[in-house]
Amino acid sequence: MKLSFIGLGRMGAGMAGSLLRAGFELTVYNRSQPALEALVGRGAHAAANVAAACDADVLISMLADDAAAEAVVLGEGGVLEHLPRDAIHLSMSTLSVALSKRLATAHASAGQRYVAAPVFGRPDAAAAAKLFIVAAGDSSAIAACQPLFDAMGQRTFPLGTEPSQANLVKLSGNFLLAAAIEALGEAIALVGKAGVDPEAFVDVLASSIFPAPAYRNYGLAIAQGKFEPAGFTAPLGFKDIRFVLQAAEALEVPLPLAGLLRDRFLRLLAGGGERLDWAAIGGLAGEDAGRGQT
Repeated sequence: MKLSFIGLGRMGAGMAGSLLRAGFELTVYNRSQPALEALVGRGAHAAANVAAACDADVLISMLADDAAAEAVVLGEGGVLEHLPRDAIHLSMSTLSVALSKRLATAHASAGQRYVAAPVFGRPDAAAAAKLFIVAAGDSSAIAACQPLFDAMGQRTFPLGTEPSQANLVKLSGNFLLAAAIEALGEAIALVGKAGVDPEAFVDVLASSIFPAPAYRNYGLAIAQGKFEPAGFTAPLGFKDIRFVLQAAEALEVPLPLAGLLRDRFLRLLAGGGERLDWAAIGGLAGEDAGRGQT
C-alpha cells in the first residue's frame, strides 16, 4: 500500500508517527518544515508539494479547518486534481458537514473514494495510538483503511456509507464536551465561592457520579486555572460549535445550549484567549462570580 499523509500539526504528527512505528512506508507533506523534518528523521519520505503526496493508494489528511481542507483538496494543484482514480482520500480532520458532503461528491465525480474518519483524542493520545476513530464511507474503502485505523487508534466505529455522518458524530461529541466544560466551570465557581476546595470537588465528581477522564482532566484544568499549553485551542472549539449550529440549522434542530456555548467562546476570544485551551471557557464562570479566573 502506497501511503501519504498531509497535515503534520500536533495531531497529524502523532498519527503519522504511529503509522511509521507500525511499519508503514509513509510519504509526508506539510507547509512548515520542522514537523516534516522530524518525521523524515524517523524514516518518512518528504513530498515536495501536495501533488507529489497524491501518488498514493491512500492519502490521509489531518487539517485544521474547512478553509485549509478546501484549499488542499479542491484548490489548484490539489488532491482532487492529482489523486489517482480509485485511490482513497481518508480525511481525518474535523470538518463541517457541508464541506464533507461537497468533498464526497467531488471525489465521486473524479472516480476517487472518500472516507471521513475524524478522531476523538488529544495530541498525547495521537502520539500513543490511543485515538477513537469514527469512520463513514464506502464499506470496501473503510475495510482497506482498517489496518491504518488499527495503527493509529484503540477502536474504530464504522457509521455507514455517508461520509458526512462521521463528521456530524464528531461535532456532536465535541458539543457535548464543550457543554460539560461549561457546566464544570459553573459548578466549580459555585462551590469555590462557598469556600470548598475546587480540586477536591473535582475529585468527588470524577470518582463518583462522573467517572470519566473528561470530567477529571477538564475539571482540574478549570480548578487550577491552567489553560496553557493548549491541547485543543479555543479557536478550534469555537469552530466546532459553529459547525454544530450550521448542521442543526440545516436539519431544523434547535440547539439552545450550543448557542450559549458559541457566545462563551466569543467572550473568551474577545478577551484575548486565542492561545488558550478550549477548557478556558470553564474559567469564565469564576470571573462572572467575581473570583477571577479560577
